[in-house]
Amino acid sequence: MNVVIYARFSSHSQTEQSIEGQLKVCYEYAESHNYTIVGEYIDRAQSGKFDNRADFQRMIADSDKHTFEGVLVYQLDRFARNRYDSAIYKAKLKKNGVRVMSAKENISDDASGILIEGVLESMAEYYSVELAQKINRGMAINAEKCLSNGSNPGLGYKVNKDRTFSVDEEEAAIVREIYERYASGETKADIVKDLQRRKVKTSIGNEFTYNSLSHLLKNKRYIGIYLYKGVETPDGMPRIMDDDLFYRVQALMNKNKSAPARTRGGNEYLLTTKLFCGHCKEMMVGYGGTGKSGRQYHYYKCKNSRKNKCDKKIVGKEYIENRVIEVCLQMLTDDKIRYIAKRVAEECNKSPDNLSIKEIKKAIKEVDTAIENLWKGIEQGQAVDMLTERLNRRQAEKAELEAQLAIENNKKICLTEAQIYAFLDFICEMPMDDVNKRRALINIFVHSVYLYDDHFTIIINASKKPLSIDNIPLDDIEEAFEGETEGKEGCSSMTTPAPPKKMDGTIVPSIFFDAPSERSRSRVRSTSE
Repeated sequence: MNVVIYARFSSHSQTEQSIEGQLKVCYEYAESHNYTIVGEYIDRAQSGKFDNRADFQRMIADSDKHTFEGVLVYQLDRFARNRYDSAIYKAKLKKNGVRVMSAKENISDDASGILIEGVLESMAEYYSVELAQKINRGMAINAEKCLSNGSNPGLGYKVNKDRTFSVDEEEAAIVREIYERYASGETKADIVKDLQRRKVKTSIGNEFTYNSLSHLLKNKRYIGIYLYKGVETPDGMPRIMDDDLFYRVQALMNKNKSAPARTRGGNEYLLTTKLFCGHCKEMMVGYGGTGKSGRQYHYYKCKNSRKNKCDKKIVGKEYIENRVIEVCLQMLTDDKIRYIAKRVAEECNKSPDNLSIKEIKKAIKEVDTAIENLWKGIEQGQAVDMLTERLNRRQAEKAELEAQLAIENNKKICLTEAQIYAFLDFICEMPMDDVNKRRALINIFVHSVYLYDDHFTIIINASKKPLSIDNIPLDDIEEAFEGETEGKEGCSSMTTPAPPKKMDGTIVPSIFFDAPSERSRSRVRSTSE
């Protein structure tokens, strides 16, 4: 597995030697686990309480390139000391199939911490969706009034202060010219070439291309139609041309267009970075394919198996995810929900975020004292010019600190025990096929799953012993493909720590494995049905 190392030391009581020590331990850990180091990201004199670290942000961005599958750190506090930042950035890495591993900690955090982080991340995602819904409602209200929602209005239009649209006559003349030239028989290629020669730009200031010209030639706004989410409102926009010219152009494009390209839809593999091969302990990843009959299949496959280094059989995506979710549902008893809500609320109240906010407030108070002293010096006539310059610097420093304080306050998720309980109860009542429910259950409870050919072992967050689940049917999927799969790797959006190296039953104190209540048993029955 390809991994990168992230190392960091703070601005106080640590030096460059701290980096060397972290790298040495990480390289030794990688060698002992047969990991290939493909890069290093190092932040010097940077606090882990904040996320504005140059190499840290570069590492997150580089995960989009899919050149590594793991981020190895000396200890988890090197990655982030702020629990909310940790959850957010682990989620970003997870979307790209990357997990965070600690060289010095067998499990990436204590059991309660993993559980709490899973709940917080799931709730943050829920509130993010809720915020998106509010934004969409606001945009829908704007659309009813045919107002701008902030997107590019298109060449030929401008947005007024009251969000209404008006015609930019200079640009509108170019739009009409393009339509008339195409309607008269000129090709798109010739028109683009001429526009580039004349340095005519698109509405976002780029050179015209074949695609941008095609998009312009299909824009119904030019005949006065306001568009929002596929809904057309006639006379909602100021008109730039008549219907005759517009529809003549559409007829010509329909005549000349080639067949549309085929697209393949994505599929979310919820166990990505949590599912491991029981034979070789390598990560299993999601693939999609089509059998001879044309039927679509989605499954997980060991990465070493693809390289003929492991004989692990594939397993159906829906089946293994359903079995894991059944186990999670057994733990959602009323008592357990109350317990989790209480623990997460307690963690929120003692969150490291509070420390960050306290430090910033303390710094603001010190700056206020300095500003007050400078004012006193100015009033007494002491080197006024020099003191005024220092006063301006201090006031600018205070403004910067207040901006940082606002950012930290916005980051903090203030949750009460009642809110957390309501969220978990809401998750329970969601339909079983709701992907948000399935994602939340796996994220909150599942630490790792080791899959064998006839059973799997699941390690639950906050459990002291692994569970072994039997009876995994595999042959039907394997026979359906007969070596004819066309693979596509998929990623989920949840975070996970590194898996335990050994299954010795000494993970963490158990809080979950009581007999399931009737409420949880009924949930499992409904899943199986």
